[in-house]
Amino acid sequence: MEHQTQAFPLQDGFLLLGTALVFVLLFRRLGLGATLGYLLAGAVLGPYALHLVGDPESKIGFAELGITLLLFIVGLELAPRRLWRMRHEIFGLGLLQVALCGLAVSWVIHTFAGFTIEASLALGLPLGLSSTAQVLPMLQSAGRLHTPFGERSFAILLFQDLSIIPLITIIAAMNRNPGLPAGPPGWQLALTTVLAIGGLIAAGRFVIRPLFRLIGNLGEREMFVFAALFTVLASAALMQALGLSTALGAFIAGVMLADSPYRHELEADVEPFRSILLGLFFMSVGMMLDLSAIAERPLFVLAMAMALIAVKSSVIFGLGLLFKMHWRSALALGLLLSQGGEFGFVLFAQAADAWLVEPQAASLFGAIVTLSMVATPFLMMATRRIREVPVVAGEREGPQDDGASAIVVGYGRFGQTVAQLLIAAQIEVTLIDTDIEMIDVAGGFGAKVYFGDGTRIDLLRQAGAAEAELIAFCIDGDQLTEDFIHAVHAAFPKAQVYARVFDRRGLLRLKGSPVTSITREVMESAVMLARNALQGLGVSLQDIEKAETLYRSRDKERLSAQYETGDLRTARDRILTQPVRGARQPGTE
Repeated sequence: MEHQTQAFPLQDGFLLLGTALVFVLLFRRLGLGATLGYLLAGAVLGPYALHLVGDPESKIGFAELGITLLLFIVGLELAPRRLWRMRHEIFGLGLLQVALCGLAVSWVIHTFAGFTIEASLALGLPLGLSSTAQVLPMLQSAGRLHTPFGERSFAILLFQDLSIIPLITIIAAMNRNPGLPAGPPGWQLALTTVLAIGGLIAAGRFVIRPLFRLIGNLGEREMFVFAALFTVLASAALMQALGLSTALGAFIAGVMLADSPYRHELEADVEPFRSILLGLFFMSVGMMLDLSAIAERPLFVLAMAMALIAVKSSVIFGLGLLFKMHWRSALALGLLLSQGGEFGFVLFAQAADAWLVEPQAASLFGAIVTLSMVATPFLMMATRRIREVPVVAGEREGPQDDGASAIVVGYGRFGQTVAQLLIAAQIEVTLIDTDIEMIDVAGGFGAKVYFGDGTRIDLLRQAGAAEAELIAFCIDGDQLTEDFIHAVHAAFPKAQVYARVFDRRGLLRLKGSPVTSITREVMESAVMLARNALQGLGVSLQDIEKAETLYRSRDKERLSAQYETGDLRTARDRILTQPVRGARQPGTE
């Protein structure tokens, strides 16, 4: 018996991994994404189909660690200052999305399905939440997590995670089960949340960081893995013990380590565990898909899933327009977040325990959530042409892998010079830009410039960045960030990354990024003009070199101090405002 008991987990693991391998490879091949493959693999193996693997509830409890690890990795990519910059999207757009979507779906359930107001709220408010476990990997694989669109998507998902506590409180307040123990009041849960977050912040600064510093000094590579998993599990366990969101705890722990020197090593250590557990999570969700419930009321399940997608898409689309998003981006945001989320299963179970809905209804709406999650990849594929900005005046060719060893992003006045110098050195170059008029003009001069947004990881990969030796970003504005350069370096480690910035503010913005070289446009052109001016005034070449050396050394000292403080006013005494005593004056030879 003992051998049989031990054999079942091995058999389950063999079946889960083998089936996932087949389905995910197939769906990847078809361009439908890994999530759908995991869901259907679980549905096939689960108790409502072939019944080869059972007990999905226990497996999903373990696999939820995948969501926890995912939020930890996302937290590692969001330094506190960046999170603070997103506060308006988190508490503005996020709050409106959760409230309006939840109430709108509740109204639909009450009006068209005939549920009581309490039952409609218990089912509709959780359906206002989306699937963090599905949406974030989709954004990461598309290279859009660090774009403005990705940040707004994440802001909504983060507030949804925060809203779990008030939703639990609302369902508990409507409890009809006299035998169910009363939970703590809402104000107590809110206070507990704030104190727990504060405790995690303090632990990150005074315990976790010194711990990683000690491990780094000892050079024990495998201990980083232990320490990383300990950090995630400890923060998640603390939040679970307090009845709060485990994923939120892991996210806060990640944010506290986001600006540490060990960030990328931690991300590399945790990523394999995250991938495996998140896949197991989706398989567990698929196993919980009650096919018998769908078979009994197929039209109701299909209609409610369509209504859920339509209502959430419409509400989020409207909010996107309200927050000054382009209508195409607002539509993409609505469709991306249109599904139900994994926390719905937890809240539906709580509603059933509170006698607000029948267990059969909770199972039925669980199937609706799963069906909406299955629909998301198809929706994104079907609406791609509508969501993407059309190319005017005829089609322009998108990037393709020409086997070039260098990619130049941005073919304006700066990028043209960079590209021509590389070509003069017999280096094959792939050119990318979004300016249609410039692409047409360049074509008239014989230059082949591909149309596309070079700040998208997927588009760079399409252009052959995985095999390129050099990627030069010659674009205008504030499109380059430290996180984006890190993402490029992680995706294409073989390529040296060069960046053009306008001034020292751009330099400070890329502080700490793995960029090979940064060229400050206004500095080099100004230095050249000053050299020519000094030469015109009759200053000797030797004195010109001395003057340039003095300026550059002082500017380097000032930049070094500004890197440390992040303040542009630092080291103002290094600015040359008066002639240096002893320097020659023009015309005194």
